[in-house]
Amino acid sequence: MFRRLAALAALSALSVTGLAAPAHAATTACRAEAGSPRCQVWTAKFDWAPDGDTIRVDLAGDGTKDLVSVRVLGIQAMEMKTYSHHPERRKGDCHAVAANARLEQLLKAGGGTVRLTSLKASSRSQGRPLRSVAVKVGGQWRDVGEQLIREGYVLWQAWPGEWAMDEAYHAAAQQAAAAGRELYDTDSCKSGPAQNSGITLTVNPDADGIDEKNLNGEWFQVHNPSAADVPIAGWWVRDSGLRRYTFPAGTVVPAGGDVYVHIGKGRDTATHKYWGLTKPIFTNVDPANHGVGDGGYLFDVHGDLRAWMIYPDAGA
Repeated sequence: MFRRLAALAALSALSVTGLAAPAHAATTACRAEAGSPRCQVWTAKFDWAPDGDTIRVDLAGDGTKDLVSVRVLGIQAMEMKTYSHHPERRKGDCHAVAANARLEQLLKAGGGTVRLTSLKASSRSQGRPLRSVAVKVGGQWRDVGEQLIREGYVLWQAWPGEWAMDEAYHAAAQQAAAAGRELYDTDSCKSGPAQNSGITLTVNPDADGIDEKNLNGEWFQVHNPSAADVPIAGWWVRDSGLRRYTFPAGTVVPAGGDVYVHIGKGRDTATHKYWGLTKPIFTNVDPANHGVGDGGYLFDVHGDLRAWMIYPDAGA
């Protein structure tokens, strides 16, 4: 853990002065389709990708190594544990190394030049600029984040104030899930446990009343439609952020029954668990404020994504 935090701190330190808004910032359409909002735009040379959702770039592109660590906007990869320029030395959660490798492959396919965009130059995550990343292939800019989501390597993560790509990313996530690609292949890490139980996940992202005052109105529901109990100790649920709730020892989803995880505080029972958070975690569907949706995810002890709900679904 210390090694991972130290590596992230070092990467973040590189980005403090980079990608600030110039006096007369260049802009471009955030998306290719008509009606797209305008984004501020930068170009840079790709240096390397520490993990599946972070890249380091040379802003001047002149080899002077004015390097900046950039958090790729709109995606969330599984976590790396060992960072290295040498692919064979990398280690991480299931799917983390694969996402890292695919990101590097996409960036190299663009010849090493990247286009960085965002609605606001000030958008940051842990000190790193938040930017959509595109590479030029066949004369056209191709959005790297959208491709990683569509191929199932990463989760879609809506980010407050940076909504330009959310509709495209939401659709890409739905496509990856429907096709069972990568993360959405439920036994790609290791088969079992209870692989054929048909377990499902539902989330309630919009609590009654004011979300901040009704935290337990946001919840995950794990449902077991099978005729046998399913032990889920060590399994965990999350939204698209890094936080997770891990089910404690002895947690069982009864045959034909449910286990709930409420976001706020409370006293655990056999079927109702309380995360103890102090703020809501789910993004509401709110078109007036560019809220497209979000997702909830259930992982087993092997790191396999066993059930999910990306909302609203494609038919809603």
